[in-house]
Amino acid sequence: MHQNWGKLLFIHLAIDAELLRSLIPSQLSVDTYDGKAWIGVVPFTMWGIRASFLPPIPGTSAFHELNVRTYVHFKGLPGVWFFSLDAANSLAVWGARTFYYLPYFNAKMSLEQRGSRIEYSSMRNDGRGPAADLHAAWTIGECLAQARPGSLEFFLTERYCLYSYHRRQLYRSRIFHQPWPLQGATLDSYQSTMIQSLGVEEPAGGPLLHYAESIRVDIWPLKTVRTASRSGGVDLTG
Repeated sequence: MHQNWGKLLFIHLAIDAELLRSLIPSQLSVDTYDGKAWIGVVPFTMWGIRASFLPPIPGTSAFHELNVRTYVHFKGLPGVWFFSLDAANSLAVWGARTFYYLPYFNAKMSLEQRGSRIEYSSMRNDGRGPAADLHAAWTIGECLAQARPGSLEFFLTERYCLYSYHRRQLYRSRIFHQPWPLQGATLDSYQSTMIQSLGVEEPAGGPLLHYAESIRVDIWPLKTVRTASRSGGVDLTG
């Protein structure tokens, strides 16, 4: 799949890894930086979405998305674990659930930009998951230096695979993109129940923010990682 992601805000909060452990398959290790796990709430918009061998399909090639994620690794290979992904396109939600076993939900979403200020709203309207919403506004800041390996910014943003889990089986999909063109950002307003909807209290303390105007992404099909044990893991796709 070819995609473009943009108008994207990484909202990251440090969290105790043990609070996330029961929400992640036991085969995956929770990735930490200086002893802390991180949970991210990431609103953005997508466009130019198509399979590598097909032109864009009308009605599915552009829409808004919001994901809640953390960072994991399997035998040392780091990646992203998605707790939830909300999207304003029912066909895309169906496709991602069917072919990537990801916990996508339908939502009513909007994004408005005036100058350097973006207002973003998402309200889940999908009976397969708990109610969850986000209403945020942020101001885009100055360009930042490219994240260096070993830095917290690199740990949080430069992830080149995602993991999913379905019917006691762990899967992985490879992702490719150029290094994130990060900018600073400041939150003007923020109301969210995205983390609470997981049964986890939103961590205290201010979030770490990074903005990206746009990036092109290639995503490969899922591959089996291993047969997961019957005793471990969670299946969030419904």
